[in-house]
Amino acid sequence: MKTTGKRSLFLFFFLLLFAGGMCFFLFEYVTDGGQWAMQPYNAHLSGTSTTANGSVVDRHGLKLLTTNNGKRTYSDDETVRKSTLHLVGDSAGNISTGVQNAFKTELTGYNIVTGLTDIKTTKQGGSIRLTVDADLNKLAYRKLAGRKGAAIVTNWKTGEVLCLVSTPTFDPANPPSDLKTNESAYQGVYVNKALTGQLTPGSIFKIITSAAAIQNISNLDSRTFHCNGSVIVDGNAITCANGEKHGTIDFQHALADSCNVTFAQLAIEMGKNKMTAAANSLGLNESFNIDTLTVPKSNYNVANASDNQLGWSGVGQYTDQVSPAYMVRLLGAIANGGTPQELRIIKSVTGDLTSPNKFGTPKLGRQLMTTDVASRLKNYLRGDVKISYGDDFFGDMKQMCAKTGTAELGGEKGNNGWMVGFSADESTPYAFAVVVQNTDEFGINAAGPIARALLNEAVDNHD
Repeated sequence: MKTTGKRSLFLFFFLLLFAGGMCFFLFEYVTDGGQWAMQPYNAHLSGTSTTANGSVVDRHGLKLLTTNNGKRTYSDDETVRKSTLHLVGDSAGNISTGVQNAFKTELTGYNIVTGLTDIKTTKQGGSIRLTVDADLNKLAYRKLAGRKGAAIVTNWKTGEVLCLVSTPTFDPANPPSDLKTNESAYQGVYVNKALTGQLTPGSIFKIITSAAAIQNISNLDSRTFHCNGSVIVDGNAITCANGEKHGTIDFQHALADSCNVTFAQLAIEMGKNKMTAAANSLGLNESFNIDTLTVPKSNYNVANASDNQLGWSGVGQYTDQVSPAYMVRLLGAIANGGTPQELRIIKSVTGDLTSPNKFGTPKLGRQLMTTDVASRLKNYLRGDVKISYGDDFFGDMKQMCAKTGTAELGGEKGNNGWMVGFSADESTPYAFAVVVQNTDEFGINAAGPIARALLNEAVDNHD
């Protein structure tokens, strides 16, 4: 009996191993089957090539990537290749947001049922037309000028992403030999910061704190605040930039002057629960999709914060983190009356084994705020431009609403210099978020000129 029991135990153990192995295999097959099928050593599976013919073009039809009999050919323009790397992806598949990796089914005709074979003997892969304008990407890349950061421009009426650049980058047609060893030049190069970057926001977070204040403080517009340049909370100071004393101001001027003292005190007054509830309602602590790409949730967590830390969270410091994609989605919601158009990077898809209706249709997301909150935020951000930056700052753009931020990273890391905003003019419905990392400049100086150049280029090439 003991021998039978031991044999049964061993058999049960091996059955568990087998079941676990099968589950792991099926998971890998579903998630990575396309990558397996397209490896060069599997060419015999599809006859002459493991990859069907396909292409990726920008919104105007400019070639970004062509696949022919398994050979990938990128744009002839080196700057286009570098500026669209995080959109198109690299041949090794290290960039998860790249079209080559994320949309391999549409490009190659691969699916988990038929693999690379189909009843159509002349099957072709898909042609993907992106919403992105390659010229805007080139401009963003040039304006970032070798600095680390990201830029994203969208049409808030349609949800189309018109520009998406993340740096550092490299040429996918000629990858540098020191790509994996030169950390100073290529650290984070496989991360698409525009979509998945989790970055300290600084004063652009005051948009979220403003929304919370609108929802919870009934006399917000009639109140006045007093700033002596700093306030002591829990024995430690919360200071305004350079210790600037703003004196007695109303809420509009507190936002326009980016008064840390006022916004820290507002966050403390509202408390952890109300600040967290506002952040959650605005979608900050949840992920969302751009087509089939997942944008990870940003972060606002003050559960264990002291009052001093809660105050700093209200001005975009403490542990606050956002992505540029989250910010343009939020700004699109403000511009669109509280509900954003879902962001999308694919304009259309054609080819065998693809559904032409799967992509390219505008779709409203969930409501992030009431129309009243959206209207008041729009007015505050419009006042921010009038008071702080001036309409001339944006050149040809009209009815601009914007906010800058300078997030202190500590030590020798410098700042994250931000500028975010949108045009309330429906003839130029652009929203943007630009960040320059590890800079010694304020957001208005680091990110502002990039934003202005991109917006005016978008107006000039409006289609």
